[in-house]
Amino acid sequence: MTDQIDLLVIGGGITGQCAALAAAEHGACVRIVDFKRNAGSHANAGSLHVQMQSRFLRLNPHLADNLESSLPLYLEAVAAWEALDRKLGGVELTREGGLMLADSPEQMTFLRQKAEREAKKGLSVDILDRDALPKIAPYLGSTIMGAEICHDEGKLNPLIANRKLEARLTELGVEHVYDRIIGFDMTTSNPIAKGTIDHSADQIVIAAAWGSGALANELGLAIKTPPEPLHMNITEAGDYRIHHLIQHAERPITLKQFRSGQVVIGGGWSAQAGEGDGIPTILSQSLLGNVALAATIAPGIGGLRLLRTWAGYNTPVDGKATIGPTLLHPRLHLALPGDAGYTLGPVVGQCAAALAMGFDPLTDPTPYAVSRWT
Repeated sequence: MTDQIDLLVIGGGITGQCAALAAAEHGACVRIVDFKRNAGSHANAGSLHVQMQSRFLRLNPHLADNLESSLPLYLEAVAAWEALDRKLGGVELTREGGLMLADSPEQMTFLRQKAEREAKKGLSVDILDRDALPKIAPYLGSTIMGAEICHDEGKLNPLIANRKLEARLTELGVEHVYDRIIGFDMTTSNPIAKGTIDHSADQIVIAAAWGSGALANELGLAIKTPPEPLHMNITEAGDYRIHHLIQHAERPITLKQFRSGQVVIGGGWSAQAGEGDGIPTILSQSLLGNVALAATIAPGIGGLRLLRTWAGYNTPVDGKATIGPTLLHPRLHLALPGDAGYTLGPVVGQCAAALAMGFDPLTDPTPYAVSRWT
């Protein structure tokens, strides 16, 4: 292993990998240290969220302002994904919009109010009534009475994206070490991340998703990042008809179709957390409820066989990203998406690396400074 490390990235998910990529492309010697356990990015289904997710608003009404103020970052995040798509030679990224569905007048009122707030933040959104939906989404079921469309949203194939990103990092000479970081030594000339071995670097970025909270606590920051185990499914291939990212105004669902024809179904159904650091497992009620709801929303997928179900950890924080150096230890930086971590990973990772290494960030990270946690 290289002894002289310019940037040490803790966490090998999408955020950490994009921090490493940005730094390495600017000539830095970079090492990623990854626990390689229950990684959220490698369980992700590839949604590119931009509009405010109804599930987050429903579960965290007290954090709605945080999410709303972050909407410009989501627009920057999708632009960052488009740039990454070109750089990696294609990850099946499409931006044909996202539909949030309603099946009651009350839900339509919620969507109209939400769309008004989002438009003020620069999102391209419209409200569609029942007559407009068949023209763009003929696959929807008869219970759907209207929708909000966010033209900025999209989807990608995370299996392709993850594989190509790892290959690009290897080409750039980024080291990848499997270790669990448990703390830091700041008494030496360079900060040291302590695991089974010591990892010394000029700058350190913490991008460890649900593991970031414990490390931040070591630095005097009161951040909680409890892992949230969630359930997902994928079907066999069918005709490619669902071009949008699908959500619902009230019910827990995300639905999208890869160009291969396979349909990915998720949306916040609970899984069973693993013991200690164990792998999360499937709950039968989530499996049945999730796929039944999907078949109601898009009846045409009802005959497709389910090929696989799995669980992964989401990392909800407070609906707002945290990016930048810690006040007491300015050579230690945080790169923590506040919600929808796979969507925000490239822009959050790049911004954290830019602040650490002294090049221009993709967007102004000031609104997401670490100081709010002190």
